[in-house]
Amino acid sequence: MELLALLLVLSSGLTHALWNLFTKRSIHKSVFLWCIHSVTLIILMPYFWIEMSQLTLSPKVYGFILLSMTIQGGYILLLSKAYTHGDMSQVYPFMRGLGAMLTSLCSLVLFHEQMSTAGVLGLSAIIFSLFALSGIRAGSRHNVNGKALIYACLVGLCISGYTLTDKAILDAGVSPVLLIQLSNISYFIALIIPVLRSGQLKREWSVNWRTILLGSVLAPGSYLLFLFAMRLTPLAHIAPIREISTVFGTIFGILILREQQGSRRIVMSALITLGIITIAIWG
Repeated sequence: MELLALLLVLSSGLTHALWNLFTKRSIHKSVFLWCIHSVTLIILMPYFWIEMSQLTLSPKVYGFILLSMTIQGGYILLLSKAYTHGDMSQVYPFMRGLGAMLTSLCSLVLFHEQMSTAGVLGLSAIIFSLFALSGIRAGSRHNVNGKALIYACLVGLCISGYTLTDKAILDAGVSPVLLIQLSNISYFIALIIPVLRSGQLKREWSVNWRTILLGSVLAPGSYLLFLFAMRLTPLAHIAPIREISTVFGTIFGILILREQQGSRRIVMSALITLGIITIAIWG
């Protein structure tokens, strides 16, 4: 794997964990998410109109764009619900693990990518560790909020859906920056009604304006870094590596959110790191 692609994905993982931490600590999740993406939406709008006026895309690509925006609209709504009902240290690894697994497996088929035996072992280690980190066990009804589990599963499906769709859009010649703006538009539309109903917009800004402004850089910036990396190396390789964000998320859960953790989580985080190293070198 190219060193640049690896650095982009690792940076994407760190920034992703940070803005998810800010979301979990916010007052009203939907309002906070709407605010951070609205700021970026305004900043990128001039670039958006310039590139759109210069692009000539097929109806198929426009269909992919509409599909991606629809999935991402659902993703942002479900993400706010997942964090409302569940702890970050539990739902974050689960939805990221499901998304990484489905993305990697589907990209091997859809985009005819390849992964070595060592890469498969690394991916397996990462997926196993992510689900173990979540603490969700088959047959147990008391270790996780049922609503949080449902929302986390749906978020994982959305992550895989829009990532695979965005790969096809990138291959058609659309720039990563334009894709980010399309995401911002979909988030703005999807969350506008919950935001208006909440009546919490003024309060959220007054209390969390610093993290909103920082999140407006980290949230789109995280996926932008990943999109640039997607241009350099197979999606099946970088999708699991981005889950280094779960290691950061676990650390944040321990040190900042004071969520209950154990030695098992440290071991699983180390196993994720080992899987990432395996894919980066031999994937």
